[in-house]
Amino acid sequence: MSRIRVAWFVVFMVLTVTYWGSLNAVELTFEPWALRKSLLYYSGIVAIGMMSIGMILAMRLQGVESLLGGLDKHYRLHKWLGITAVIAAVVHWLVKLEPKWLAKHGFVAPDTFKTPAGTVGFFDHADPFHPIRGFAKDLGEWTIYALIVLAIIAIWRRLPYRSFFKTHRLMAVIYLLLAFHSVVLFSKLGWMSPIGWLMAALMAAGTIGAVVSLAGRTGHSHQHDGQLERIVRHDQDNMIEIHLKVDPGWPGHEPGQFAFLTFEASEGAHPFSISSAWHSDTRDVSFHIKRLGDFTQALPEKLSVGQAVKIEGPYGRFEFEPHDAEQIWIAGGVGLTPFLARLQAMAEAPQANTTHFYLCVRHAETEVVQTIRQLCAKAGVKLSTIVSGKDKPLTGEQVRQDNPDWQNSHVWFCGPGGLGQAVRDDLVGHGLSAARFHQELFNMR
Repeated sequence: MSRIRVAWFVVFMVLTVTYWGSLNAVELTFEPWALRKSLLYYSGIVAIGMMSIGMILAMRLQGVESLLGGLDKHYRLHKWLGITAVIAAVVHWLVKLEPKWLAKHGFVAPDTFKTPAGTVGFFDHADPFHPIRGFAKDLGEWTIYALIVLAIIAIWRRLPYRSFFKTHRLMAVIYLLLAFHSVVLFSKLGWMSPIGWLMAALMAAGTIGAVVSLAGRTGHSHQHDGQLERIVRHDQDNMIEIHLKVDPGWPGHEPGQFAFLTFEASEGAHPFSISSAWHSDTRDVSFHIKRLGDFTQALPEKLSVGQAVKIEGPYGRFEFEPHDAEQIWIAGGVGLTPFLARLQAMAEAPQANTTHFYLCVRHAETEVVQTIRQLCAKAGVKLSTIVSGKDKPLTGEQVRQDNPDWQNSHVWFCGPGGLGQAVRDDLVGHGLSAARFHQELFNMR
């Protein structure tokens, strides 16, 4: 989580410092006209700057993923950049309307926000787009309304993923319209300045990201063909296990990584954790998919052996490193899948380090739990099974009591966010380094 906050803060501060550092003494005053004009452009730059970086992130570039510590953190940052951009766009709109509203209701004189005659400042460059300036302003206003609507849809948790996937792609269109608005209006600031150079670079990269999204080429260089070879239903666990044979171009994966699967083009790609270790001779990649939402509930009836499946990846940095360190694993619900993959690898090549695995499940004697139990025995991993409704919920205190060397261990957690936060707060609060608690943020919305 710290990387997300740091990345967001860096983006915000770079935009802020570059903008205010580009202004001259005329705008850097508290005169109403100067303050209003400075805030108008500043809020607009924050909005389009944040959206530009969001568009860059939407391309799923693996170099950026590595920098942020995994695609799950990458998508969380994308979400908060988007929310910040919407807030900044609303502020931009309000600052634009403020003078008329205040003057109309008699709070200020009509000329309070009018630039004094003869004043020449940073906002007074030649305007090559003057003939279309009015059109760009109107377009920007209506596009902000559309942006707000799409943002509300994006954060509405009850919206089916299929609908989210289709509507969220419209963000690329919104971005291109706002980029056009920004280019036209930015000409008054002047491109030959630090903020001009920065915004030109960001909007150029953001435009590339938008075009890639609209063309359906997101993650294209990491897409591979797969064929569905086996389907296993685990009704007690409310999940299905599928096995794909991937094409020779698949680069292999590390236990704990995930991939996007596309079963139907109209549905779009869904992220699932890989539950198998990689074997180049068989090229088998398996997934244990929990039947939780509308799509996954109906998935077994839509699948058939021999079916073509598009697989994109691998992504993620949930890689159980360092492998020679003492480790504590905690899994809840569908969060058990990355541990399945790691256990398979360790069963084939046991590690010398001590690993204690806490498995939180609804039922103790299911096929998947039995498989985990057998793999733990082969890999030399200590297993503690916590059954909901029968055992007390897992707490950080229990983890500390069970593991005398817990402060020197690396904790890997994948499961419900509430449980992860509670355990993390306890362990970090009692002395565990925050850098030693690794949590998969597998919620991509």
